[in-house]
Amino acid sequence: MTVHRMGYGAMQLAGPGVFGPPRDPDAAVAVLREAVAAGVNHIDTSDFYGPHVTNQIIRRALHPYPNGLVIVTKVGARRGNDKSWIHDVTRKNLIDSVHDNLRNLGVEVLDAVNLRAWGDNGQAPGQEPLTEPLSVLAELKQQGLIRHLGLSNVTPKQLKEAQTITDIVCIQNLYNVAHRDDDAFIDDLARQGIAYVPFFPLGGFNPLQSTALDNVAESLGATPMQVALAWLLERSANILLIPGTSSVQHLRENLAASEVTLPADTLDRLDALAAESEDNTKTERKDRQR
Repeated sequence: MTVHRMGYGAMQLAGPGVFGPPRDPDAAVAVLREAVAAGVNHIDTSDFYGPHVTNQIIRRALHPYPNGLVIVTKVGARRGNDKSWIHDVTRKNLIDSVHDNLRNLGVEVLDAVNLRAWGDNGQAPGQEPLTEPLSVLAELKQQGLIRHLGLSNVTPKQLKEAQTITDIVCIQNLYNVAHRDDDAFIDDLARQGIAYVPFFPLGGFNPLQSTALDNVAESLGATPMQVALAWLLERSANILLIPGTSSVQHLRENLAASEVTLPADTLDRLDALAAESEDNTKTERKDRQR
Protein backbone atom coordinates (compact mmCIF):
# COMPACT_ATOMS: atom_id res chain seq x y z
CA MET A 1 0.00 0.00 0.00
CA THR A 2 1.20 3.50 -0.86
CA VAL A 3 -0.04 6.52 1.07
CA HIS A 4 0.70 10.22 1.18
CA ARG A 5 2.92 11.16 4.11
CA MET A 6 0.35 13.54 5.59
CA GLY A 7 -2.56 11.53 6.94
CA TYR A 8 -5.30 12.08 9.48
CA GLY A 9 -5.90 10.72 12.99
CA ALA A 10 -9.56 10.21 13.92
CA MET A 11 -9.16 10.06 17.72
CA GLN A 12 -10.54 13.57 18.28
CA LEU A 13 -13.77 12.84 16.43
CA ALA A 14 -15.24 11.17 19.53
CA GLY A 15 -16.62 13.07 22.49
CA PRO A 16 -14.65 14.54 25.43
CA GLY A 17 -12.11 12.07 26.79
CA VAL A 18 -12.41 10.11 23.52
CA PHE A 19 -15.67 8.76 24.91
CA GLY A 20 -19.19 8.94 23.54
CA PRO A 21 -20.38 10.88 20.51
CA PRO A 22 -19.02 14.28 19.48
CA ARG A 23 -20.98 17.42 20.26
CA ASP A 24 -21.48 18.00 16.54
CA PRO A 25 -21.50 14.79 14.45
CA ASP A 26 -22.07 16.74 11.23
CA ALA A 27 -18.88 18.72 11.86
CA ALA A 28 -16.98 15.47 12.36
CA VAL A 29 -18.27 14.18 9.03
CA ALA A 30 -17.25 17.45 7.37
CA VAL A 31 -13.67 17.14 8.66
CA LEU A 32 -13.29 13.65 7.21
CA ARG A 33 -14.72 14.64 3.85
CA GLU A 34 -12.50 17.71 3.72
CA ALA A 35 -9.43 15.60 4.52
CA VAL A 36 -10.09 13.13 1.71
CA ALA A 37 -10.98 15.93 -0.71
CA ALA A 38 -7.61 17.52 0.11
CA GLY A 39 -5.77 14.34 -0.84
CA VAL A 40 -5.45 12.51 2.47
CA ASN A 41 -5.50 8.75 1.81
CA HIS A 42 -4.35 7.43 5.19
CA ILE A 43 -6.73 7.54 8.17
CA ASP A 44 -5.76 6.24 11.61
CA THR A 45 -8.54 5.07 13.91
CA SER A 46 -9.58 2.47 16.49
CA ASP A 47 -12.86 0.96 17.52
CA PHE A 48 -12.00 1.70 21.16
CA TYR A 49 -12.27 5.42 20.33
CA GLY A 50 -15.74 6.16 21.59
CA PRO A 51 -15.95 3.14 21.75
CA HIS A 52 -17.20 2.47 18.20
CA VAL A 53 -17.91 6.16 17.60
CA THR A 54 -15.09 7.20 15.30
CA ASN A 55 -15.42 4.17 13.04
CA GLN A 56 -19.13 4.74 12.67
CA ILE A 57 -18.49 8.39 11.77
CA ILE A 58 -15.85 7.35 9.23
CA ARG A 59 -18.33 4.97 7.64
CA ARG A 60 -21.05 7.61 7.55
CA ALA A 61 -18.72 10.19 6.01
CA LEU A 62 -16.79 8.14 3.47
CA HIS A 63 -18.46 4.80 2.70
CA PRO A 64 -18.28 3.51 0.00
CA TYR A 65 -14.61 4.32 0.35
CA PRO A 66 -12.68 5.87 -2.53
CA ASN A 67 -10.03 3.78 -4.24
CA GLY A 68 -6.65 4.10 -2.58
CA LEU A 69 -7.93 5.14 0.85
CA VAL A 70 -6.08 3.21 3.57
CA ILE A 71 -7.70 2.91 7.00
CA VAL A 72 -5.41 1.73 9.79
CA THR A 73 -6.88 0.66 13.12
CA LYS A 74 -5.62 -0.51 16.53
CA VAL A 75 -6.55 -3.29 18.93
CA GLY A 76 -5.33 -4.30 22.37
CA ALA A 77 -7.55 -2.24 24.65
CA ARG A 78 -11.17 -1.61 25.53
CA ARG A 79 -13.06 1.10 27.36
CA GLY A 80 -14.70 0.88 30.74
CA ASN A 81 -18.08 2.45 31.49
CA ASP A 82 -16.19 4.99 33.60
CA LYS A 83 -14.26 6.12 30.47
CA SER A 84 -11.16 4.20 31.60
CA TRP A 85 -8.69 2.63 29.17
CA ILE A 86 -8.29 -1.07 29.87
CA HIS A 87 -5.43 -3.04 28.37
CA ASP A 88 -6.88 -6.26 27.03
CA VAL A 89 -4.96 -8.59 24.71
CA THR A 90 -6.92 -11.72 25.49
CA ARG A 91 -7.74 -13.87 22.49
CA LYS A 92 -11.45 -13.10 22.84
CA ASN A 93 -10.98 -9.33 22.97
CA LEU A 94 -8.61 -9.29 20.01
CA ILE A 95 -10.96 -11.34 17.85
CA ASP A 96 -13.99 -9.33 18.97
CA SER A 97 -12.12 -6.08 18.30
CA VAL A 98 -11.23 -7.07 14.76
CA HIS A 99 -14.83 -7.99 14.03
CA ASP A 100 -16.07 -4.77 15.64
CA ASN A 101 -13.75 -2.78 13.37
CA LEU A 102 -14.93 -4.69 10.29
CA ARG A 103 -18.59 -4.15 11.15
CA ASN A 104 -18.39 -0.49 12.16
CA LEU A 105 -16.18 0.49 9.23
CA GLY A 106 -18.32 -1.52 6.84
CA VAL A 107 -15.48 -3.49 5.24
CA GLU A 108 -14.71 -7.16 4.67
CA VAL A 109 -10.98 -6.82 5.34
CA LEU A 110 -8.96 -4.33 7.40
CA ASP A 111 -6.08 -2.64 5.55
CA ALA A 112 -3.77 -2.66 8.57
CA VAL A 113 -4.15 -3.42 12.27
CA ASN A 114 -1.72 -2.22 14.93
CA LEU A 115 -1.34 -4.23 18.13
CA ARG A 116 -1.24 -1.63 20.91
CA ALA A 117 1.24 -2.63 23.61
CA TRP A 118 0.73 -1.07 27.02
CA GLY A 119 4.15 -0.73 28.64
CA ASP A 120 4.23 2.00 31.29
CA ASN A 121 0.47 2.28 31.83
CA GLY A 122 -0.03 2.96 28.14
CA GLN A 123 2.18 6.05 28.12
CA ALA A 124 5.61 4.61 27.28
CA PRO A 125 6.88 1.34 25.82
CA GLY A 126 7.49 -1.55 28.16
CA GLN A 127 8.92 -5.01 27.64
CA GLU A 128 5.83 -7.21 27.73
CA PRO A 129 5.96 -10.22 25.38
CA LEU A 130 3.89 -9.88 22.21
CA THR A 131 4.05 -13.42 20.83
CA GLU A 132 0.69 -14.62 22.16
CA PRO A 133 -1.51 -11.65 21.14
CA LEU A 134 0.28 -11.10 17.84
CA SER A 135 -0.17 -14.78 16.96
CA VAL A 136 -3.92 -14.29 17.28
CA LEU A 137 -3.81 -11.38 14.85
CA ALA A 138 -1.57 -13.37 12.50
CA GLU A 139 -4.26 -16.07 12.42
CA LEU A 140 -6.87 -13.47 11.47
CA LYS A 141 -4.51 -12.21 8.79
CA GLN A 142 -4.21 -15.75 7.39
CA GLN A 143 -8.02 -15.94 7.40
CA GLY A 144 -8.11 -12.87 5.13
CA LEU A 145 -9.60 -10.46 7.67
CA ILE A 146 -6.43 -8.33 7.91
CA ARG A 147 -4.04 -7.33 5.10
CA HIS A 148 -1.11 -6.03 7.15
CA LEU A 149 0.00 -5.88 10.78
CA GLY A 150 1.80 -3.19 12.72
CA LEU A 151 2.73 -2.36 16.31
CA SER A 152 2.14 0.60 18.60
CA ASN A 153 4.00 1.72 21.73
CA VAL A 154 6.84 -0.79 21.35
CA THR A 155 10.61 -1.13 21.59
CA PRO A 156 13.12 -2.46 19.03
CA LYS A 157 13.30 -5.68 21.07
CA GLN A 158 9.54 -6.16 20.78
CA LEU A 159 9.71 -5.54 17.03
CA LYS A 160 12.29 -8.30 16.64
CA GLU A 161 10.07 -10.65 18.61
CA ALA A 162 7.10 -9.74 16.42
CA GLN A 163 9.06 -10.30 13.21
CA THR A 164 9.53 -13.95 14.13
CA ILE A 165 5.75 -14.29 13.80
CA THR A 166 4.73 -12.07 10.90
CA ASP A 167 5.79 -9.15 8.73
CA ILE A 168 5.43 -5.76 10.40
CA VAL A 169 4.68 -2.82 8.10
CA CYS A 170 4.49 0.09 10.56
CA ILE A 171 5.41 1.23 14.05
CA GLN A 172 3.33 3.84 15.88
CA ASN A 173 5.09 5.39 18.87
CA LEU A 174 5.31 8.60 20.86
CA TYR A 175 7.81 10.87 19.12
CA ASN A 176 8.16 14.60 18.50
CA VAL A 177 10.74 17.36 18.25
CA ALA A 178 11.32 17.28 22.02
CA HIS A 179 10.68 13.59 22.79
CA ARG A 180 13.27 11.74 20.73
CA ASP A 181 13.90 8.42 22.44
CA ASP A 182 13.21 6.65 19.12
CA ASP A 183 15.87 8.41 17.03
CA ALA A 184 17.95 5.27 16.45
CA PHE A 185 14.81 3.13 16.13
CA ILE A 186 13.48 5.33 13.30
CA ASP A 187 16.75 5.06 11.40
CA ASP A 188 16.73 1.27 11.72
CA LEU A 189 13.12 1.08 10.55
CA ALA A 190 13.99 3.23 7.54
CA ARG A 191 16.69 0.73 6.59
CA GLN A 192 14.09 -2.06 6.83
CA GLY A 193 11.50 -0.17 4.80
CA ILE A 194 9.07 0.01 7.73
CA ALA A 195 6.89 3.10 8.18
CA TYR A 196 7.10 5.05 11.44
CA VAL A 197 3.95 6.88 12.54
CA PRO A 198 4.54 9.25 15.47
CA PHE A 199 1.69 10.18 17.76
CA PHE A 200 1.49 13.30 19.93
CA PRO A 201 3.52 15.62 17.63
CA LEU A 202 3.03 18.45 20.14
CA GLY A 203 3.25 16.40 23.32
CA GLY A 204 -0.32 15.09 23.58
CA PHE A 205 -1.63 15.05 27.15
CA ASN A 206 1.45 17.04 28.26
CA PRO A 207 1.71 19.76 25.57
CA LEU A 208 5.15 21.10 24.75
CA GLN A 209 5.83 24.45 26.37
CA SER A 210 8.67 25.82 24.28
CA THR A 211 9.57 29.43 23.68
CA ALA A 212 12.04 28.28 21.02
CA LEU A 213 9.30 26.46 19.10
CA ASP A 214 7.02 29.49 19.37
CA ASN A 215 9.78 31.80 18.14
CA VAL A 216 10.61 29.57 15.18
CA ALA A 217 6.96 29.42 14.22
CA GLU A 218 6.60 33.19 14.42
CA SER A 219 9.72 33.74 12.29
CA LEU A 220 8.32 31.46 9.58
CA GLY A 221 4.78 32.80 9.69
CA ALA A 222 3.55 29.39 10.77
CA THR A 223 1.91 27.83 13.82
CA PRO A 224 3.89 25.78 16.36
CA MET A 225 1.93 22.70 15.23
CA GLN A 226 2.89 23.31 11.59
CA VAL A 227 6.56 23.63 12.55
CA ALA A 228 6.41 20.45 14.67
CA LEU A 229 4.84 18.55 11.76
CA ALA A 230 7.27 20.01 9.21
CA TRP A 231 10.17 18.94 11.43
CA LEU A 232 8.85 15.38 11.49
CA LEU A 233 8.56 15.32 7.69
CA GLU A 234 12.14 16.53 7.49
CA ARG A 235 13.37 14.04 10.09
CA SER A 236 13.08 10.85 8.00
CA ALA A 237 11.42 9.78 4.76
CA ASN A 238 9.74 6.77 6.41
CA ILE A 239 7.75 8.98 8.80
CA LEU A 240 4.00 9.22 8.14
CA LEU A 241 1.93 11.81 9.99
CA ILE A 242 -1.56 11.45 11.44
CA PRO A 243 -2.38 14.78 13.13
CA GLY A 244 -5.91 14.79 14.46
CA THR A 245 -8.46 17.56 14.84
CA SER A 246 -12.21 18.04 14.96
CA SER A 247 -11.97 21.39 13.17
CA VAL A 248 -11.89 21.93 9.39
CA GLN A 249 -9.81 25.07 9.92
CA HIS A 250 -7.20 23.24 11.98
CA LEU A 251 -7.20 20.38 9.48
CA ARG A 252 -6.29 22.82 6.70
CA GLU A 253 -3.55 24.31 8.87
CA ASN A 254 -2.13 20.87 9.61
CA LEU A 255 -2.12 19.83 5.96
CA ALA A 256 -0.36 23.08 5.05
CA ALA A 257 2.59 21.98 7.22
CA SER A 258 3.83 19.98 4.23
CA GLU A 259 4.53 23.31 2.52
CA VAL A 260 6.62 24.72 5.40
CA THR A 261 10.35 24.82 4.67
CA LEU A 262 12.69 24.73 7.67
CA PRO A 263 16.06 26.48 7.10
CA ALA A 264 19.19 24.76 8.40
CA ASP A 265 19.64 27.17 11.32
CA THR A 266 16.02 26.59 12.30
CA LEU A 267 16.57 22.83 12.32
CA ASP A 268 19.52 23.33 14.68
CA ARG A 269 17.36 25.37 17.06
CA LEU A 270 14.64 22.75 17.00
CA ASP A 271 17.09 19.91 17.55
CA ALA A 272 18.17 21.62 20.76
CA LEU A 273 14.66 21.17 22.15
CA ALA A 274 15.34 17.49 22.82
CA ALA A 275 18.21 18.31 25.17
CA GLU A 276 16.11 21.03 26.81
CA SER A 277 13.24 18.61 27.34
CA GLU A 278 15.56 15.96 28.80
CA ASP A 279 17.00 18.48 31.28
CA ASN A 280 13.49 19.50 32.36
CA THR A 281 12.53 15.86 32.86
CA LYS A 282 15.59 15.25 35.04
CA THR A 283 14.75 18.33 37.12
CA GLU A 284 11.16 17.16 37.60
CA ARG A 285 12.39 13.75 38.75
CA LYS A 286 14.74 15.31 41.29
CA ASP A 287 11.93 17.53 42.60
CA ARG A 288 9.68 14.49 43.09
CA GLN A 289 12.42 12.67 44.97
CA ARG A 290 12.93 15.48 47.48
